[in-house]
Amino acid sequence: MSTPNRPLIVAALLLAIFLGAMEATVVATAMPTVISDLGGISLYGWVGAAYLLASTVTVPLYGKLADRRGRKPVLLAGLGMFVIGSVASGLASTIHELIAFRALQGLGAGAVQPIVLTVVGDLYTPAERGRVQGFFGAVWGAAGVSGPLLGGAIVSSLSWRWIFLVNVPPGLAAMAVLWVVYKENARPQPTTPLDLLGAGAITLASVCLLLAASGVAPIATGSAGVLLAAGFVWVERRAADPVLPLSLLGRRLIAVTTSASLLTGAAMMGVLTFLPLHVQGVLGRWPTEAGLVIAPMLVGWPIASAVTSRMIVRTGYRRPTWLGSVITVAALAALVPLVLGHAPPWALGLAMFGFGVGMGLANTAILIGVQASVDQGQRGVATATTMFSRTMGGALGVGGLGAVLAARLGERVPSDVTSALLDPHERERVLAIPGVVEALGNALQPVFVSCAVAAGLALLVVLAHPHDARS
Repeated sequence: MSTPNRPLIVAALLLAIFLGAMEATVVATAMPTVISDLGGISLYGWVGAAYLLASTVTVPLYGKLADRRGRKPVLLAGLGMFVIGSVASGLASTIHELIAFRALQGLGAGAVQPIVLTVVGDLYTPAERGRVQGFFGAVWGAAGVSGPLLGGAIVSSLSWRWIFLVNVPPGLAAMAVLWVVYKENARPQPTTPLDLLGAGAITLASVCLLLAASGVAPIATGSAGVLLAAGFVWVERRAADPVLPLSLLGRRLIAVTTSASLLTGAAMMGVLTFLPLHVQGVLGRWPTEAGLVIAPMLVGWPIASAVTSRMIVRTGYRRPTWLGSVITVAALAALVPLVLGHAPPWALGLAMFGFGVGMGLANTAILIGVQASVDQGQRGVATATTMFSRTMGGALGVGGLGAVLAARLGERVPSDVTSALLDPHERERVLAIPGVVEALGNALQPVFVSCAVAAGLALLVVLAHPHDARS
């Protein structure tokens, strides 16, 4: 599509993505201060979990709504909920209110990333999308590096409440620009009702599976999740306009890329979550250094995304997907012995750069290939399915790996001792306790091995990637 408004639209989309990307790292930095003010340390994890659950499970529904009603209204509604949730979170007076308002924020955030990338698919040709998506990867990188620094500065100079209130001006600005300059062609009114039963089934199934992975009554919630997933399949087979058409998942390209995205999501979020813990707890470095170990990945990703678009023109979608998966596995295979050998942060950073290059190649090719394989009327749900799969993989992976880490660590080290180990001011006291660092290092070993295994399984899945994007 050729339109003079594309630069302004992309600027607004980048701003919207930046808000969502910043949220996790900024809030994590402020959480100790939040708990000291509101109390409720037993609910500490639910402040982040509520946001993650809400933003993950709603993705398929938003993708379907974008195809039925248009991208613009769904994206504006999502940004509106995110801004309202931000204001409410900043004004929360109890930890229970904060958890509820963070869930509202998550409901809005669930619309932002998949619909933003769907809009990019509408505005640009497949040959152009890799370059443009590189910009979005760079935004994620900037957010990942600057988030902890910005969070610390806000908490130190203002109040933790501004962690949320600071979202309001840029959120409103992005909404205003999209409202004025983003024009969509009129869509025919849907003649079939929205598949609310299917949307409810996949949402509840996702919630139950995420709770099970996080260790919340795992047998009960896991069983309920499996039953609800089976019920979802039953409903979708009979729905007039299913929220997630099973015919899409039956296509070889979609089946392969969805499965690969699930596995790479688990590997990616596992590394991003637990490598900083290794750097701070085992190597004894400062939080800033832990963030800088992750930063090379966030540099390699957009560089590889820009290269992918040129590769696709010459070779198609299969080769960059396969090559990126190989590089991802090689990088994680190199990371494991570096972690086990307590290598310095710069060596870990090199492995993370390679990991970012691999992820940038594979994921960009996957997304562009999926968008090219469907008509515009299904582009929203196809994009959302890919993003949902990767996000669910990440959430399930982090939950499961976190449970493994807690079980192994809990056998030798109390949780309060581990927390103190991560505090630079308390570390010297904790080091006097014999075996603490070794226990943490040993508990983290299977986590990184599992991430490498997940990436290896994704490579095996990618071997079945078809040559033709329409397969």
